[in-house]
Amino acid sequence: MEFESRITRLPIAVDASAADAALDNAGWAGGDVARLLSGMAGSSPYLAGLLAKEAAWLEGALAGPVEDVVPAVLAEAAEGDVGVSLRVAKRRLALFTAMADLSGVWPLEKVTGALTDLADASVQIAWRRALEQEAARRKSILEPEDVDEELCGIFVLAMGKVGAHELNYSSDIDLIVLFDQDRWPERDFHELRTSLVRATREAAKLLSDNTADGYVFRTDLRLRPDPSVTPVCLSMEAAERYYESLGRTWERAAHIKARVCAGEFKEGAGYLERLRPFIWRKHLDFAAIQDAHDMRLAIREHKGLHGTALEGRDLKLGRGGIREIEFFTQTRQIIAGGRDPDLRVRGTVEGLARLAEAGWVGAEEAAQLSADYRAHRELEHRIQMVHDQQTHALPKDAAGIERVARLAGEGDTAAFRAQLEERLERVAGLAEGFFAPGRKRTIEEEAPEWGEAAREIMSRWKGYAAFRSTRAGELFARIRPELMAQLGGAAKPEEALSAFDGFLRGLPAGVQIFSLFASNPQLLGLIVDICATAPELAEYLSHNAGVLDAVIGGDFFADWPGVPVLEAQLAEEISRVEDYEGKLDTARRWMKEWHFRIGVHLLRGHASALVAGEQYALLAEAVLRAVFPVVEAEHAARHGAAPGRGAVVLGMGSLGAGWLNAQSDLDLIVIYDAAGVESSEGKRPLTAGAWYARLTKALVTALTALMAEGRLYEVDMRLRPSGNAGPVATSLSAFAAYQREEAWTWEHLALTRARVICGSEALAAEVEAVRCEVLAAEKDRAKVLADVAEMRARIFEAKGTGGGLEAKIGPGRMQDIELAAQAAALLGGVPDRRVEAQLETGALEGDTARLVETYALMRQVQGCARLLTAGPLETEGLGEGARALFARETGIEGLEPLAEQMDEAARLAARVIDTALGGAEKEA
Repeated sequence: MEFESRITRLPIAVDASAADAALDNAGWAGGDVARLLSGMAGSSPYLAGLLAKEAAWLEGALAGPVEDVVPAVLAEAAEGDVGVSLRVAKRRLALFTAMADLSGVWPLEKVTGALTDLADASVQIAWRRALEQEAARRKSILEPEDVDEELCGIFVLAMGKVGAHELNYSSDIDLIVLFDQDRWPERDFHELRTSLVRATREAAKLLSDNTADGYVFRTDLRLRPDPSVTPVCLSMEAAERYYESLGRTWERAAHIKARVCAGEFKEGAGYLERLRPFIWRKHLDFAAIQDAHDMRLAIREHKGLHGTALEGRDLKLGRGGIREIEFFTQTRQIIAGGRDPDLRVRGTVEGLARLAEAGWVGAEEAAQLSADYRAHRELEHRIQMVHDQQTHALPKDAAGIERVARLAGEGDTAAFRAQLEERLERVAGLAEGFFAPGRKRTIEEEAPEWGEAAREIMSRWKGYAAFRSTRAGELFARIRPELMAQLGGAAKPEEALSAFDGFLRGLPAGVQIFSLFASNPQLLGLIVDICATAPELAEYLSHNAGVLDAVIGGDFFADWPGVPVLEAQLAEEISRVEDYEGKLDTARRWMKEWHFRIGVHLLRGHASALVAGEQYALLAEAVLRAVFPVVEAEHAARHGAAPGRGAVVLGMGSLGAGWLNAQSDLDLIVIYDAAGVESSEGKRPLTAGAWYARLTKALVTALTALMAEGRLYEVDMRLRPSGNAGPVATSLSAFAAYQREEAWTWEHLALTRARVICGSEALAAEVEAVRCEVLAAEKDRAKVLADVAEMRARIFEAKGTGGGLEAKIGPGRMQDIELAAQAAALLGGVPDRRVEAQLETGALEGDTARLVETYALMRQVQGCARLLTAGPLETEGLGEGARALFARETGIEGLEPLAEQMDEAARLAARVIDTALGGAEKEA
């Protein structure tokens, strides 16, 4: 017998007469099967009763393969009088799963899965039978032929344990019953709803009523929206409106486990997908921790579950119980599941495993909680098996606990109790550490004496928008000691406090961000660092606090992944959103997180200013590569597919050269090839020129429009052929002809940095070929150098000659050196876009190595400066953190020595450029 060969443990009888009676009923049993039946019946009156009724069936069931038993029981459940056949199926499955559970033949998941499969089948059968009866009524709006496996448009959501395939041995089933309001458009809505409500009541009654044959499942429909005023079956449209406007945290947690278990599966799946933004918030939701903590305490208070004695202890809701582990898991899933779809699983053990994989829970912690959860659930089953009671409480006397221990196969009650108490305390400790973490440091230990000015600043905080709610004030009170300790540890505490004040002042609300800090104290250190170093970045954060989600997302300080990975990540994020504006907002949120990551890496020394500049450019490239197809698809949906061969987007200036700073805009050109096609084909066709012009404008809008998540980038298109006077999109033939025949020297100079970022690959190769051809063409050296010299003079006249810590403008500084490098590339016919490579061509005379060295210094300074401020760098306003940043990047201590070094370097570089231009001009 296969079943007997898989037995690994056996229950122990406490009632010998009941054990003997069981063996009399199952005279066919021998060996371990006989000992199993004896132990079961001798410790569980309920199981003894089942065996008395189903001994003959059990003999046949055990004769075949173990895995065939449940399918056979489910197949018979729909036969004949389903009110009877469902109860027989429940009785038989209860007996068999108890045997498989107590003997170790099946693990916990197999036991709960079998019980859940019966529940699913029972719900489908009960609702179909109820609808058939409703349709047979003379005045019903439903016709008999309307009733099918899709249940007339009803879909039943399995919630809680049944939703997670974790149904316990004597569990209620929690269901939400909804219907597709558009299924029968020709029928009166109110009459239809009345019929479906009536059928739902009958179906629930069919499952719940305790008849002579027992009951199937106690059915609870109270998890539906606002159950005191809504019918037991309501339209999915009404449910969606409720969750969008009134849904609460506990309802979000409940929907983690929701799945369609019967009826119209397709509509049910669509409904759950539309509910996804309610369940899984796009930002990390740390306020959910406090909600879950409050819920735990409220349950304990309401149920009076404060005792620690085992007698009467609630294994589900009490301290250290099952619900603690479920809350621990679900709350973490709610926090991060909006950003990480891999966390959106229903099972508790699977949820813990996914959380551990993502770094939200330690691997050892997850393994321990999983083991404790299984042990708790198995014990819960044994408690329920004694009398088939929907209870989670241990017996109230020692004899009752001993009976449960024996049913679990434990002959030493003292050891059983000790093991259980240890497990409960361990779970309680882990849960309390998560929901109510202790504070390690105090203001007295780490904060300095704050002066009158500081106390005045702090006195203003209660008037800020972030503190409007009582909840926000309570959360801030929790983090304040640690915050003040961190601020007190800054090089200049008063400066840091003042900057943090600016951060607080800009917050539109405080609950989410204070919850985030309370749950992740390490973030306070980062915020203080930012406030002490880059107040403008802190101000930006106050309006975009969601970017802090990325810091605790697991890989914030990992190595730079590269453009292909970034593009794929963003494309995947965008693909999850259906509407166009939502896709663009998703791109904005994603870009800001990575933009912030680059800035923090620079701030913290994980990346140099030169590396950060490269990453800013690569990020912009990834964004354009992911967003452009979205814009093109939206445009094509309105005006038909692209006429001809499509378009490419060229990055010009710093983007083309591959180095941006934290404040850079994007210089772009769009080039297309209609390939002789005159217009698009679609609902609203456009001529080829108009199609690409509107596509370009749509791209610019997609990048620059101020949306809920801000904007992506500012865009400058003045470097296109003919500048602002020319069309916004240029055909390939016009672009080539213009560059060959009409372009001015400054336009050829701009071409030295042009680079195709995204678009048609074939077209990209041709655009690059035109660029290389133009650069390689023979040049009038004297004219090029004369034009460059004239451009230099105009720039200095318009923008000044700079000086001090100004890195970009002025002789011998960034813009001047870039102009010289472009001239070298144009004269040398060099396709390389990097300033360093262009200067090393030898096309310009003089000490170009000095220009390369000076350019690196200027870029280091500008990279830091643009992280700190969008405007001119005011040395008097720079705090110690900012000064330390410049010193670390340049190797020069002090801002005055740095400014002096920059002036000297610029003076020497300008001399090199003067000589190169003038000398070459004289030679010509």
